Amino acid sequence: MMTAHGGDAIALVDDDSRARELLGSYLSQEGFEVFEAEDGASLSAILYRRAIALIVLELQLPGEDGLSICRRLRAEGIRTPIIILSAQAQDADRIAGLTMGADDYVRKPFNPREVRARIQAILRRRPPREEPGGPSVGNEVVRFGPFEFNIGIRTLRKDGQMLNISTTQFAIFKVLVRHAGRPISREKLVQVACGRDHSAFGRGLDVQVSRIRKLLEDGPFSYIQTVWGVGYMFEPSGRGDAIRHRQ
Repeated sequence: MMTAHGGDAIALVDDDSRARELLGSYLSQEGFEVFEAEDGASLSAILYRRAIALIVLELQLPGEDGLSICRRLRAEGIRTPIIILSAQAQDADRIAGLTMGADDYVRKPFNPREVRARIQAILRRRPPREEPGGPSVGNEVVRFGPFEFNIGIRTLRKDGQMLNISTTQFAIFKVLVRHAGRPISREKLVQVACGRDHSAFGRGLDVQVSRIRKLLEDGPFSYIQTVWGVGYMFEPSGRGDAIRHRQ
């Protein structure tokens, strides 16, 4: 991992360590926080633990190739922008990548400045960032069991009755709900839910999750599950005990 203070986090996936280090070093110098991965499994480990702004993905990878990774991420509901890198010159490869959900395609060999420019162009098109504890811009409502969680107006109801959810609890639960069915590490959950203040949050996350669970009491159902070795996961069905996650 190469870090740059205050920059957007970029995941750089390439099995060629030299090419990865060269591009990673350049992007780090340009103000990005760069996380390097050599394959799809390494990328998944990063995505579990970090909030990533964009993925730079080599097409020709051993095992699960770039197209398969792109298809899998989109099927899992991960909307993180993806730029595909490839030495393949055929238009069919570029079209296939874009069809699978990639946002851009850069042919090798490339100028690192071009990759940086493409990254910046994509990131400039992002919608304005929401405040961690603030409501969503659109009308976003999630219903599960007897509960209704309205992210647009920041309310939580059970059988129509309003529940008192604090700003911090709302921010944490909003992240969990938006990643329904996917484990989120404690580190990533704190980072996304608490924004710039995440470094000072410490062990307070576990206390807040416990309080959210109390709000969501519904007989034998557990909507927020502990994923041992990772963190927490929102399960809309409320079924199942704690999960042991393996990477």
